[in-house]
Amino acid sequence: MAQNRKPPAYQEYASPMLADISFRSMNMEARGLLYTLRLECWVNYGMPSEIETLSTVLGKSVTSDMLKAVDSFFAIDDKQITSPELDDYRVHLEERREKQSEGGKKGAKATNTKRKVTGNSQVPRRGSDESLVQSSSTKQSQNKLIAEEDYNFLNESSIDPLLDDLRADVPACTKCSGEGCEWCDS
Repeated sequence: MAQNRKPPAYQEYASPMLADISFRSMNMEARGLLYTLRLECWVNYGMPSEIETLSTVLGKSVTSDMLKAVDSFFAIDDKQITSPELDDYRVHLEERREKQSEGGKKGAKATNTKRKVTGNSQVPRRGSDESLVQSSSTKQSQNKLIAEEDYNFLNESSIDPLLDDLRADVPACTKCSGEGCEWCDS
């Protein structure tokens, strides 16, 4: 299940890394090693610290000078290279996940308790004693159809007065001067 999976990523902001004098003073090769080791430490929790083994695992030659350039970012002992920063972040994510899980269990228990007490499958929203949806025992009325004769908007000439108003604002046809032709249908 999803809750047993490792966190897929870690969050990192660029500005603290770029502001770190240790990072800024590294050459590009050391920066590449730094990020490769960080990614490896995230996925594998650590890397071997013995240079020959580390070179074999990474598939690239690593020197002691290169390792020394990145040592301020890692905990390096005789057996392993780890990232305390990423380990702390992993613990933070686990604690947050546990708190969310506990909150979810607590909320589910409260919801299920209310369902058992009321016998209602719809539990009211938190902070309210009743549902926001009000049910009615009476049937809602259907919209009445309006008879056309009740609302006759045509004048005595059976023309919509609105059309007369619109036509009054339109200048007469330039072809027939308003006397009627195939262009203006007057």
